[in-house]
Amino acid sequence: MLSLYDANGLVHWNEREIRLRDSAISYISAEVTVLLRSINPAWDIRRVEAPILTPRELISSAYGPDDLYVPQRSSDTERELVLRPETTPSTYVYMTHQLNTHAKTRLPFCVWQAGKSFRREQDQSTRHVRLKEFWQMEFQCAYAADTANDYHTAVLEPVRRMIAAVTRLPTRIVPSDRLPAYSEITMDIEVDNGDKWMEVTSISRRTDFPQKAVVTGKNGTREIDVLVVEIAIGLDRCIYNWSIADEREAALTA
Repeated sequence: MLSLYDANGLVHWNEREIRLRDSAISYISAEVTVLLRSINPAWDIRRVEAPILTPRELISSAYGPDDLYVPQRSSDTERELVLRPETTPSTYVYMTHQLNTHAKTRLPFCVWQAGKSFRREQDQSTRHVRLKEFWQMEFQCAYAADTANDYHTAVLEPVRRMIAAVTRLPTRIVPSDRLPAYSEITMDIEVDNGDKWMEVTSISRRTDFPQKAVVTGKNGTREIDVLVVEIAIGLDRCIYNWSIADEREAALTA
C-alpha cells in the first residue's frame, strides 16, 4: 500500500497486491459456495457487478452528507446519484428483480459482489486502513425466516478459517462493537497484526430485505419473511495484513 497523494485514505496498489486481491476473491467465493451448499444443496449463488454510482434514495438514511461523496447535479431535475458507500443496496435490487421476474429463481438465494465503495472517512494514518476508496466483497444470502437452519452461526467458524488462510495471521470471532439497525446479530472476524486486532469481516443476520417471499405449497400460497446472512469482507484489510505476515516471514528467512 503506497500513499502517494498528499491525502490520507487514498492508496496505490502494486501488481502483486492486485494479484493477491484477485486470488482472495477467487478463493473466498469458491469456499463460500461450498460452505453454503454443504448446509443446504438448494442454494442458488451468483456473482453480479452493479454501477458504483447509485441512486441516493436506495442508500440507507444512516449515511448522511458527511459520509457520502455526492457528484454535482447539472440541474435540479437530474436524479441524485452518490458514490456507493456499500454494495448491499444494488445487490438487493438485483435479487428482487430476479425473484420477481424469473419463476425459477427461489430461496435460498445468494448474490455477491466484489468492488469499490466510497466513504468520507476521517483522516487517519494508513496503518488503520480506514480508506476513503476501498474494496469490499459482500455476500447477501437470503433465505426463508422459518427455516430450521441457523445459517449465521454455521458460517462463522468456516469464514474465520478463510480469513486466517488469506492473511496468515491469528484470527478471532468477537461480537461487533456496533449493532446496525438492520441487524439482529453482528459478529466480527478480527486479525491480530501485532499492532492491534483489526476488524476484517463482519457477519450479520439482516432483517431489511425489501420484500417477503411468496411460497406455493399444498395448502396454497403464503408470504413469509426473508432473512439475510451478510458476509462483508474488507479486501484491502486482507491485503494489508497479508503483507505484514509476508514481511515477518521474510525476516525469519533472511
